[in-house]
Amino acid sequence: MAHATREGWLLELTARLRPMFAAQGAELPAKIRVSCSWPGGGSARTRVGEAWSAKCSADGAHETFISPAMGDVAEVAHILVHELVHHAVGIECGHKGKFRSLATALGLTGKMTATVATPELAATLLEMTDAVGPYPHSTLTPGEGRKKQTTRMMKLECSTCGCIARMTRTWPIDVGPPTCGCGGEMFMEGENV
Repeated sequence: MAHATREGWLLELTARLRPMFAAQGAELPAKIRVSCSWPGGGSARTRVGEAWSAKCSADGAHETFISPAMGDVAEVAHILVHELVHHAVGIECGHKGKFRSLATALGLTGKMTATVATPELAATLLEMTDAVGPYPHSTLTPGEGRKKQTTRMMKLECSTCGCIARMTRTWPIDVGPPTCGCGGEMFMEGENV
């Protein structure tokens, strides 16, 4: 069955993974959302997945984000397993204790903050993803095709009162430096007064 959306594909794969978790004595929460979106947390361009606690969601759903930079079905599937482990054991566990135990039992190996699938798990996931159908997504490369920022704001400081302001570099030099509200001249930060 071909899915029209990435979320539909990810949710079907989540449903197919539930028995695998149950076999390890780890029930996945009933209300899980999975999206293809930039994970947050300050490093959205480097994180490949992220699980959010139901406490963060207004309707109590467990939220999972898979980076749109990930297009390889095998990687997406194993990242989803990693994030679902967080939901099964509780986000507060981090990558230690119960997380490590369940992750390794399911077939995740390596550094727990950046797991990889064992060959056995990879084979299982391949069977599942084949049954789910093609992942309706094309890899999104951060920064490609985006216009680069060319304008930088200068930080100015008043020589009299120390007030700080920002402005572009297009101020006409023949006009002289800008004036602060107190009457003092504004200079670029670090410039000798």
